[in-house]
Amino acid sequence: MSLIMLPASESFTDCLALGEVMLRLDPQEDRIRRTNLFRVWEGGGEYNVVQGLSQCFRQRTGIITALVDNEVGALIEGLIQRAGVSSQWIKWIAHDGVGQQARNGLYFMEKGFGERGAKAVMDRGHTAIAQLQVADIDWDKLFTAAKPRWFHVGGVMAALGEHSPAVVEAAMLAAKKQGAVISYDLNYRASLWSSKGGKEAAIACNERLIAHADVLFGIERLPRTIETLDADVFIEALQDMQARFPNLQCLVTTMRIVKNASSNDWGGVCLAQGQAFVAPSKPNLPIYDRVGGGDAFAAGFIHGMLAEEGWQKSIELAVAHGALVMSTPGDNSMATKDEVYAYAAGNDASANR
Repeated sequence: MSLIMLPASESFTDCLALGEVMLRLDPQEDRIRRTNLFRVWEGGGEYNVVQGLSQCFRQRTGIITALVDNEVGALIEGLIQRAGVSSQWIKWIAHDGVGQQARNGLYFMEKGFGERGAKAVMDRGHTAIAQLQVADIDWDKLFTAAKPRWFHVGGVMAALGEHSPAVVEAAMLAAKKQGAVISYDLNYRASLWSSKGGKEAAIACNERLIAHADVLFGIERLPRTIETLDADVFIEALQDMQARFPNLQCLVTTMRIVKNASSNDWGGVCLAQGQAFVAPSKPNLPIYDRVGGGDAFAAGFIHGMLAEEGWQKSIELAVAHGALVMSTPGDNSMATKDEVYAYAAGNDASANR
C-alpha cells in the first residue's frame, strides 16, 4: 500500500512548493574572500526539491514565493523558468530603489575540499518572502487553481520571518483541502533561528506544522552516536518521530557520515506503515558540492511516489538522485532521469558513449 494521491489526470501540478528562492554566488574553485568572479545559481531549501522534480524527472512543478520586482528578481525568475518550474505563483513586491523595505535574498557559497569544509555567507535579511503574511495570498484560490498532487514545504520557510509559521500553516491547510499529499522537511538553519530561540524554538515550530503533514523528511536527533551507517539507529529515530506524530503516513531520512568535505558515507531509509525500507548505502561517496544533496534526496523520493514506484524503489531513487546532485556544482540538479534510475539499479560510472 502506498500514499493515496490525486491521479495526474485530475491535477494541474504534480508538486508545488513554498519557500524562498535566493541567488547563490559561487566562487567556483576560489574562495569567497579571494575571488574576483562569481557564477550565479538560484537556490533554496524548498525550491531545490521542485527544481529537481522538474529538471531531472520532468514532473509538472511550481514555486510559491515572493520577489522584489527589480533586475535581480528578474534574473531569479529567469533561472526558475529555465529549470521548467512554473513562476506564475511569484508574488512581486515593488522595488523602493534601495532595498530598505524589501529585497531579494543572496548567499555566497564556496564548496569545501578535503579537510576544508564548505562555507556560506548569508545575505537574506528583510527579504520579500520573509515578510509575507497570510492575508497577502488567497490560499484557497491558489491551491484550487494549481490543484497539486503533492505540496512540499519545510523548516527553512517556517524560519524566515515573524509570520512565516502562520503562512506555512495556511498553505498546508489549503493544500489539504484540495487533496494534496503534504510533505514537511525538518531542515534546520542555525543562522535563521539564532535570534528566535535556537534549536528548541525550531522544534516547537516544527511540532505545530508537522501535525498537518503526511510525509516527514529528516530526524531531530539520533538516539546514540554512530561511527558507521547503522540503519537500525536511524530507524529507531524515525520510530520515535512516528510515535510522537501518528498522523504521519511516511517518514524518510538521509543517512550521512561526513568523512571530510570530499567524501561521505551516504544512504537513506524510509518508515511507512510500520515497515522500514533501506536503500543500499554508498560508502566513501565522492562529494563535489554537497549543497542541495538533501533536497535532491527528497525530490527523488517524491518522484518515486508520484510515479507509483513503491516505498523501496522510491528510497533507492532518493539516494541515487542525492548522490548524483552532489557530484556537480550548485544547488541544482543536473542529473537525468535515466542516470538516476541506472545508478539506483547499481550501474557504475562507466562512460556512456
